[in-house]
Amino acid sequence: MNKTITFHINQEAYTINLGKDPDNTLRASVEKYLTTEKNLSVIELLLAYLRKSEEIVNLEKHIKEELDKLPSLDDANITKE
Repeated sequence: MNKTITFHINQEAYTINLGKDPDNTLRASVEKYLTTEKNLSVIELLLAYLRKSEEIVNLEKHIKEELDKLPSLDDANITKE
């Protein structure tokens, strides 16, 4: 069963289909920065977008730092048997 989430933006309701989302992971991620309990302004939407973007940039940076710790394929010294 597909799940939905409804936002009220500038006094209008917008319902979005989240797909299956069986464990409500997507819903929780969206609600981390956007409330469904009150009317939202455009500035609140923009701030939520910027906060999520910052989270993604930080995650990408962390992943790159971890990947840089791994040996490259050239340094792996792989031999064919």
